[in-house]
Amino acid sequence: MTELRIAVLGVGMMGAFHAAALSSRIRGARVTVVNDFFPEKAAEVAASVGARAVADPFEAIRAEDVDAVLIATPGRAHDEQVNACLDRGIPVLCEKPLTTDIASSYAIVQKEARLGRPLIQVGFMRRFDAEYVALKKLITDGALGNPLVVHCTHRNPTVPDFFNSEFMIRDSVVHEVDVARFLLDEEITSVQVLKGVATKAAPAGTSDPMIVVFETESGRIVTDEIYVRTGVAYEVRTEVVGESGSATIGLDQNLVVKTTDGRWGGSLTPGFVQRFGAAYDVELQRWVDAARRGTVDGPGAWDGYAAVAVCEAGVEAVRTGQKVRVAMEARP
Repeated sequence: MTELRIAVLGVGMMGAFHAAALSSRIRGARVTVVNDFFPEKAAEVAASVGARAVADPFEAIRAEDVDAVLIATPGRAHDEQVNACLDRGIPVLCEKPLTTDIASSYAIVQKEARLGRPLIQVGFMRRFDAEYVALKKLITDGALGNPLVVHCTHRNPTVPDFFNSEFMIRDSVVHEVDVARFLLDEEITSVQVLKGVATKAAPAGTSDPMIVVFETESGRIVTDEIYVRTGVAYEVRTEVVGESGSATIGLDQNLVVKTTDGRWGGSLTPGFVQRFGAAYDVELQRWVDAARRGTVDGPGAWDGYAAVAVCEAGVEAVRTGQKVRVAMEARP
């Protein structure tokens, strides 16, 4: 295959960003079909990338001029759309979540396993970020010794009011879930959520910030400070503390003091696209290269399922205030 023909489903901010990248920065790819719940948005993005717009996402998946599908629709649509891609036997890159519940995610894992080859990649782009790749190599090479604790920080300048405590787990903390599994090569077995004083910017009933504590199957501890209404900037940091040393990534030019105007001896990253733009491009290029061979190259259906399972335990921990065990089925 000389050129991968791609249908992009969902062209909100993330889908439109991917469509533009596939049409301008990614080699060996061409967007041929665009679909969105809002026809005028689909038509606008399709025109910008030289594609055609269709009203039905399943028509897009079945189209003869489509070799692979990128799904950036709302999470509730993912189950049917990913299944349709599996039914046709074509590679799919699905933005998280894989689906919105544990049972349907596991059913997809089982269905893909029966096909006998990986076709699903889930959009955990941090695995393609140069700093995370370097941190992973330090751990794998033994430079830090046995990793004991992982500390994560995830801060946004602002989010819409619907971003309540449970949404923070499913939409933001989900990235740290995958980071922990990626760096430590083991599953998360329990989740606990600590709520403190909320920022005055948070709607009533929303705990922002929160501290999320994960335990892994070997007993390692992962902490995650999630704070999505800082009013400052987009900040994502990860520190791994090992028996022989520690390493931290995401230091934003090593700034120590940050003020509400986002400046102190330098500048802070304003948003996730600026922080992870290069990682998105690497992710897309590797997916395209693999999809041209009929497969995928990155976090797969099992990783998507595991993230859903951990986040559901996290939501239960938010609701109950208790430490919650992660319920996961056996890997096929």
